[in-house]
Amino acid sequence: MIGSWGGDRTARPGGAARGRSAPVTYALIAACALIFLLGPVPGLNPGYGTGDGLLAAQRSYFARWGVIPADLFSGAPRALLTPVTALFVHGSWLHLLGNMLFLHVFGTMAEERLGRPRYVALYVVCGALALTGYATAHAGQPDGGQTLVGASGAISAVLGAFLYLFPTARVTSLFPFLFFLPLRFPAWMVLPFWVTLQWLAASRDGQGPGVAYLAHLIGFGLGFLGCWAGYGRLRPGLPRSPATIREEPDRGGLE
Repeated sequence: MIGSWGGDRTARPGGAARGRSAPVTYALIAACALIFLLGPVPGLNPGYGTGDGLLAAQRSYFARWGVIPADLFSGAPRALLTPVTALFVHGSWLHLLGNMLFLHVFGTMAEERLGRPRYVALYVVCGALALTGYATAHAGQPDGGQTLVGASGAISAVLGAFLYLFPTARVTSLFPFLFFLPLRFPAWMVLPFWVTLQWLAASRDGQGPGVAYLAHLIGFGLGFLGCWAGYGRLRPGLPRSPATIREEPDRGGLE
């Protein structure tokens, strides 16, 4: 499923979010983009070399900043920080652009509605817990030595928060099996459907590189429940002005 959504960016009397003032979201996008461009993954920094040298630099880079389930609970201080550092590391252009597009569209309204401190806490804490939850489940598995990177767990938490805060926002989805016809449904229908797809994919998760669907599920659940438990009074009315998002799949070994 490829999705887009239309929501309100105008203020309502009850204080509904407009989605126009989101410096934290923009800062997160800028940080992820800058870290990606300066790192070895795109191959733009000549300091990392080329060919086999570049590949070795990429492996070392992921091992240093990403989450390795088998190492996370080893007691090493550096490993304990990786659920946070991994949120800012991406493994390909598609991985980065897909995540940042989701964050831009859903994060701007969620940030304005929650407020900056609460939004930062939601993003970092839920994202780190999502990666930690995935690592806990896979630490003793054959794939426990694979590195996990990406902001998808944190962005899934933003999606969960968005569903709680804006359940009736109209979401346009393009389904490949329906010839990509744009169909509009409320967020309370589309996002749970997305969660169902993640759950089905997670239940078939096998050995070898793949997408960390379990981290997506954990992040989404934490984001939704966090808003429900702590910020229930923030729930606004129906958003009204349009925005667009396209869902891009993650690629092998990346969260």
